[in-house]
Amino acid sequence: MTKSGRLHRSIAGLSRGKKRFIMIAADLVALPLALWSAYALRFADWWPEYYIEPYWWLFLIVPPAGVFVFARLGLYRAVVRFMGPQALWAVVKGSLLMAVLMWASAFFYQWQQFPRSVPVNFALVTLVYVGGTRLIVRSYYHWLIKHYTEKEPVAIYGAGGAGAQLALALSSGREFYIAAFMDDDPALWGSTIKGVKVYNPSNFKDLVERLGIKRVLLAMPTATKSQRKHALDQLADFPVRVQTVPSMPEIISGVANVDQLREVELEDLLGRDPVPPRQALIDASIRNKVVMITGAGGSIGSEMCRQVMRGRPKSVILFEISEFGLYAIEQELEALRIEMGEAFPIVPLLGNVCDRNRVEAVIRHYGVQTLYHSAAYKHVPIVENNVLEGVRNNVHGTQVVAESAAKLGVERCVLISTDKAVRPTNVMGATKRMAELVLQDLATRYALKDNHRTIFSMVRFGNVLGSSGSVVPLFRRQIEQGGPITVTHPDITRYFMTIPEAALLVIQAGSMAEGGDVFVLDMGDSVKIVDLAKRMIQLTGLEVRDADNPEGDIEVVFSGLRPGEKLYEELLIGDNVAGTLHPKILRAHEEILPRQELSALLNELIEAEENLDSYRACALLKRGVSGFAHSGDVCDLLPNYQRIVHEAEYRPAKH
Repeated sequence: MTKSGRLHRSIAGLSRGKKRFIMIAADLVALPLALWSAYALRFADWWPEYYIEPYWWLFLIVPPAGVFVFARLGLYRAVVRFMGPQALWAVVKGSLLMAVLMWASAFFYQWQQFPRSVPVNFALVTLVYVGGTRLIVRSYYHWLIKHYTEKEPVAIYGAGGAGAQLALALSSGREFYIAAFMDDDPALWGSTIKGVKVYNPSNFKDLVERLGIKRVLLAMPTATKSQRKHALDQLADFPVRVQTVPSMPEIISGVANVDQLREVELEDLLGRDPVPPRQALIDASIRNKVVMITGAGGSIGSEMCRQVMRGRPKSVILFEISEFGLYAIEQELEALRIEMGEAFPIVPLLGNVCDRNRVEAVIRHYGVQTLYHSAAYKHVPIVENNVLEGVRNNVHGTQVVAESAAKLGVERCVLISTDKAVRPTNVMGATKRMAELVLQDLATRYALKDNHRTIFSMVRFGNVLGSSGSVVPLFRRQIEQGGPITVTHPDITRYFMTIPEAALLVIQAGSMAEGGDVFVLDMGDSVKIVDLAKRMIQLTGLEVRDADNPEGDIEVVFSGLRPGEKLYEELLIGDNVAGTLHPKILRAHEEILPRQELSALLNELIEAEENLDSYRACALLKRGVSGFAHSGDVCDLLPNYQRIVHEAEYRPAKH
């Protein structure tokens, strides 16, 4: 270790009392020097003996008096390396106070040989000696930290108030020092904040090479999603870790501090600025209504619960088959209810959507008015290997819920569907399209009854970030484990949306329904999954290992399309689509099955379930769902033992 490094360690190792003693001793020396300097400046003489000798005792009184004044003003409580305007203002007030006392004493006691300009000079010189020395010590301390400690150099993107606060907060820690600011505002380029220069983000390559920056802190809590995406795009080609500060509402509410760094949220990469919700549409389905959510413990269902809570319903009925999932969401919602200061009941109920008696009993007992049907099996490969369970839960479970809603006079029943229902290549998508057909049929059937009508609708959207089936959590785990990241195909793309945005749009779409509507959410542009994987690697400060960069950190490998997986997802079956009151919600007009044909299909699916005949179930889905092009024979997707059981015992006899 160098001599400067050892000096830094020795200074930093002193106790607070010893550091305070050193400051007092320095002031005891600086104050008499300031008084002498005041005389010397006044007479342009190193020692104006004629004027000093009558008042030599001032050199003994001024130091302790000055230390006393500064102590009363709190100067010695300030930590020098964090000294800010408050400490400097204490120096200014103390210097002025001592000058005024000195001048008043000379005036009232008629000091004949005491120049009246000496107190003025004394105040100015004291300000320089006492305040200036502290600024020098502070600058030297930070210089030592920068050059002789293990602090990591970081750049702050955003030179506004949040960036300045972040720099001040981080300066007290032992992890980072601020090497540069960056901002998109040209008016700030070249200026300094907290002594650090603000640069044009387009010069980031030079900063990385010259300052060794490996981490960028995004201090843009009030920026829109598109502005944050632009900032991230500026950093995309560099192997730096990007972290962000909490949003301004979180900072203002006290939920988080400006220096609580987080990993960049993947929704920032989408650049989607959510449209503010229309409160009238939310109130129409939620406010003072008894609202039931099936699949309440799932990733989509749980967010539906949160958004319903914020709409201030009369009561919330949570319907879930998983005990743990139900417990977790019920505890979270109870805490949210208390935070909101509301008293409406939250009722957690265990149940299976395929159990007609249970579903009807719940709707009847609690008087459900709005029902969001989120319960479904959504993982494509899982449903491919469990065809009958997928049909039972997704098709017949939806039929039970929808028919129960219609029978018991539920005002609105909304099915949460998926883009995989459009020209599906997998069983999961086919079952969700069949579920849509069930609701379309019921809407048509009950539209003829003026005295009793449940408004049925379906909302179709793509992937949501952070859901249980999303690639994002998988990629994060793989990065934490050192890779590789597995992507099924280099050309595969998906639509993405945040869960809160999707849930809010579902509620608003349901309120616009007239009966049998298929709503499609505007998902923006599709995202190439391999590009998403590479960006996630880069945002953690690592490099992608490939043929062009064999020394990189994490490799992206292609595992091949999974059973039933499509390269590109679609949101519409046809081109017949119209806008709605909401710019992010479209209304699709799509074909329905004749009632007799659908009824026969549903009965045959029940028969296939009872006979455990997944072959027939898949064939029936192909018959009922337009464009269902399954990627392979369903029997090849079943475990061997299940195939043997089917063939030996449960295949219907051929006639």
